[in-house]
Amino acid sequence: MLLTVTDLTKTYPGPDGDITVLNGISMSMGAGETLALTGESGSGKSTLLHLVGGLDQPDGGTVEIDGTDIGGLDDAGRAAVRRDSVGVIFQQFNLIPSLTVASNIAFQARLAGREDRAWNDSLANRMGLTAQLTKYPEQLSGGQQQRVAIARTLAAKPKLVLADEPTGNLDEATADNVMSLMLELVAETNAALLMVTHSERLAARMGRRLHLRAGQVA
Repeated sequence: MLLTVTDLTKTYPGPDGDITVLNGISMSMGAGETLALTGESGSGKSTLLHLVGGLDQPDGGTVEIDGTDIGGLDDAGRAAVRRDSVGVIFQQFNLIPSLTVASNIAFQARLAGREDRAWNDSLANRMGLTAQLTKYPEQLSGGQQQRVAIARTLAAKPKLVLADEPTGNLDEATADNVMSLMLELVAETNAALLMVTHSERLAARMGRRLHLRAGQVA
C-alpha cells in the first residue's frame, strides 16, 4: 500500500474540554487509486488530509506513506516526505505572487530536484496556460490560478496527491473541466489522489469514497 492510516485520532481544546475531531480512522490506498473524502462540515475531512500530509500531528494512530511512518519524524523529516512523495493542492491556491506562472509551476519540482521542462510544458499546455506563462498570479482569473496550483503539484510527479476542495472556488463548468484534467494527469503518473469535496457530482467521479460523520467512518 502507498498510504496506510491506522486508528488515527485527533482532538483539539475547546472552551468546555477537548473536542474529538477524528476518532479511530483507518484507511489505505494503493498507487493509481482515487478516493473522495466526503462528509458534513466539521466531520474531520480536512483534518484527516492534513494529518496524512504531515501538516499536523495526530494524538494517536499511525500514518504510513510508502512504508515510512511519518509520525516518527520531526518537522524536517515530514517536510522531506512531502517534498519527495506527496503533493498538496489547496483550495486557496497558495501561489507565490512574486513568481511568474512558469516559475510557480516549476517551483515544487525544483525543490525536489525533479524538474522536467518537457513535462512542465505539457502540463501548461493541457491546463490551457501556455499563453499565461510570463504572467503573475494577480493577473490570472481564479480558474487559471487553480490550474496553475494543480500543474505545480503534478510537475513534481508525486506518488500521492492530496487535494482539499480543489475546485471549491470555481463555477460548475470550470470545476468539471479542471477535475477531468486532474484525473487524467494523475492516471498518467500512476499517482494516488485523495480529495476532500462537498460535491456529490465530483465525488462520484472518484474510484472510491470515504464518508466521515463526527470523526468516524460512516
